Amino acid sequence: MASKITHLTVGILSILFALVQYNDPDAFLWMVIYLFVAYLAFRGWQGKVSRQSLFFISFVFILWGINQFPPEWEGVLFNEVGMKTLNIELGRESFGLFINAVSCGLMGAFGAKS
Repeated sequence: MASKITHLTVGILSILFALVQYNDPDAFLWMVIYLFVAYLAFRGWQGKVSRQSLFFISFVFILWGINQFPPEWEGVLFNEVGMKTLNIELGRESFGLFINAVSCGLMGAFGAKS
């Protein structure tokens, strides 16, 4: 039961994250990324995604997030809509990738088939 709740929660949140990307400069890329995680969540809910696949994808998101991490941390400024600097945009992107890594890791840990 916990696996179904985990997959459903990740799937719904990923769809919501994809919907709020409309004002991002590279919105299409981020919508595809979040919808990919939502797809994995719903396939996992059906029992069609292996634990190893989810852990591998989580690892890829971690590496990608580290690669996107800004050279100088300036925060992510959630209370502001606009992008003040490139470092803030890179911080937001890496934060989103780390969220996806945690999401895939949780789905792998809680109930994906072996």
